[in-house]
Amino acid sequence: MSYTVLARRYRSQAFDEVVGQDAIVNTLRNAITANRVAHAYLFCGTRGVGKTSTARLFARALNAVDESGKENKDVAEAIMAGRDTDVIEIDAASNNGVDNVRELIANAGYRPMRGRRKVYIIDEVHMLSPGAFNALLKTMEEPPSHVVFILCTTETHKVPATIQSRCQRFDFRNIPTKNIAKHLGEVVKAEGVKADDELLHMVARLGNGSMRDSLSLLDRLLAGGDKQLTAKTLELLLGLPDRTLIAQLIDTFADGEPGPALKKAEELLSRGISIDQLLSALAERLRDLMILSACGGVTDMVELTEEARAGAVEQAKRFDVAGLTHMIALCESVGRSAKSSSFPRAIFDALMVRLAQSEKIADVAGLIASGHGGNGAVSPAAAAGGPAAKKR
Repeated sequence: MSYTVLARRYRSQAFDEVVGQDAIVNTLRNAITANRVAHAYLFCGTRGVGKTSTARLFARALNAVDESGKENKDVAEAIMAGRDTDVIEIDAASNNGVDNVRELIANAGYRPMRGRRKVYIIDEVHMLSPGAFNALLKTMEEPPSHVVFILCTTETHKVPATIQSRCQRFDFRNIPTKNIAKHLGEVVKAEGVKADDELLHMVARLGNGSMRDSLSLLDRLLAGGDKQLTAKTLELLLGLPDRTLIAQLIDTFADGEPGPALKKAEELLSRGISIDQLLSALAERLRDLMILSACGGVTDMVELTEEARAGAVEQAKRFDVAGLTHMIALCESVGRSAKSSSFPRAIFDALMVRLAQSEKIADVAGLIASGHGGNGAVSPAAAAGGPAAKKR
């Protein structure tokens, strides 16, 4: 028997199972209840946030439920499997020509065979050619009463304004990390596997708001056959920097010791981590510390498990907001320079030393600014140092 990936196996089968799109789901439900179903909808959003799944569920609610509210299970199953004769799914990426749309329009005139509506779900609608959009436009202006169009796209700006103006538009937002992590926890439980909360949270963050991307990554982890998934499992699979070592590296910046900072950075790089990956992970951690320092430990702007948050809050106390902001800017600047440099390691090591000595540079800048350096002017080099760690 062939294997079905998690993203397909755990696809939402009911409106209640759609994650992170409550406002849209409630609106669509109410539209059906109040008999205010429009003839065309435009579902916008990044990949993997539930556009096509919601389109199928909407079609199911329209066609698989009779007037008494009883669902026809055979029809519902066919719709969700993409096999129903009254719910037609079209991939505009491979069916983007005028002839494809003309065939669709011609069939739209026929009444549905067993449902109340004939629903056309056009995925990646932005891929249609200009001629195909023009052919579709006339039907969308005066559609048959039994037809509903649901257009799905990841690139709304490529859909002509004339098409958009004839649709009810719904913008699917990126799914919050905590919602994805909760769903991933339910999936691993159903799969008979144990996973640390930290691991689930990391996978959710790497999904960048996409449930499908997160499930695909979890699929890779499960393929390893481990019955206990940890953050270490993910780091080894993707070659990510060790989060503990990143935290220890930042501690050396707070201590103001260039030697330990260089040694800790070397330990990370010796594990096969690229300079680009390390700087990205470092900037991400510094960003968390900056937000915690500025907004307090209970802010929702930092998505961490309770245990990881407690450690980050304590570490953030060793820095001030201005210093962390400056350190992030340095990482970003060096990251760009290293990509085009013939000696990126030298630039990287210089950054480690500079981050560890930021407080000393700030002290010098302060002395010059206060007039102890002569004329009171601050040199560009001193001004670039900025504050970093708090006084110990």
